[in-house]
Amino acid sequence: MEKKTCLYDRHVKLGAHMSPFGGFIMPIQYTNITDEHNAVRQHCGVFDVSHMGEVRITGPDAERYVQHIFTNDVAGAPVGQIYYGMMCYPNGGTVDDLLVYKMGENDFFLVINAANIDKDVAWMLEQKEGFDINLDHQSDYYGQLAVQGPEAEAVVEEVLGLPCKELKFYTAAPLQLPPWGESNSANPLPLGGGREGAPLIISRTGYTGEDGFEIYGSHDFTQKAWDKLIESDRCKPCGLGCRDTLRFEVGLPLYGDELSADISPIMAGLGIFVKLDKAEFIGKEALAEQKANGVAQKLVGIELADKAIPRHGYAVLTPEGEVIGEVTTGYHCLSVDKSVCMALVKTEYAKLGTELAVQIRKKVFPGTVVKKKFYDKHYKK
Repeated sequence: MEKKTCLYDRHVKLGAHMSPFGGFIMPIQYTNITDEHNAVRQHCGVFDVSHMGEVRITGPDAERYVQHIFTNDVAGAPVGQIYYGMMCYPNGGTVDDLLVYKMGENDFFLVINAANIDKDVAWMLEQKEGFDINLDHQSDYYGQLAVQGPEAEAVVEEVLGLPCKELKFYTAAPLQLPPWGESNSANPLPLGGGREGAPLIISRTGYTGEDGFEIYGSHDFTQKAWDKLIESDRCKPCGLGCRDTLRFEVGLPLYGDELSADISPIMAGLGIFVKLDKAEFIGKEALAEQKANGVAQKLVGIELADKAIPRHGYAVLTPEGEVIGEVTTGYHCLSVDKSVCMALVKTEYAKLGTELAVQIRKKVFPGTVVKKKFYDKHYKK
């Protein structure tokens, strides 16, 4: 049975089209995907991402443990820094991609994908042996809003009254509740949202290619913050439909499409987040071998000459008709008005400029291998 986020009733009241995603009933769109997509590119949109998972790792061995399960390098990281990377199986396949927030000395906040929460937590628990840590699965306690777009900073500061201007890209900070967010009920967050028991965490990452903020807090706070944003008329409610089109056209992966147990970070072109100079981490040997000797398949971008839309699972062909891969994600790219896709293909066909084709239903449409970033990111760095 699918779960509901703390904002479910508000989505229904706004007339959102609701659909299962990652074990939750989530809003896919409110008006239409194009309008919501353009609102984020041009102004500001807010997403309910309360379905995402949160795990807190604390204790004397917290940093050593995170280093062990995570491909990126958090050793000696400054407090407030955020890292993107993966958890991998010993064979190099991807358990999940995630964000790791360093909230304090030996205090890490891990944000994982909704569809993988149970699997990820079980995997993390299996790796605990030999580490003096406390692993606290906090997903049920948190709501999370993503406020995204070129006007996001002004909206967060002026509508919510939350200080965010000083946050640099890929950093986070704990916050106290603003006056409108205070509640008579006890704060249900078991460790508080941030260091020293602050009930909120705010970060600046963005999964849309635009400037954006993620705000983590109790369900009560998340509901109040959502209401203020919607009532302000400065921030359009956006569903997961445009979240996918936005992340796709700036080349950001989605677990289950561009990463999976069968798709390693190296195959996905994410080797920059695999730090092989670390002493050890799960999957290091396999990923080092892939980096040194190459992989059989690589993730590429393909631009079609026609307006047809390639979808996940469609076959990718050579001009002669040989099947050499399949589409992972495809759309008519709204921001550049082109039909494009990401696809996993045999490595010998991954070079930029290679002529390929995609079979869409019973027709074959020619295309060309291009960079996976179909639209330039506009992060504030």
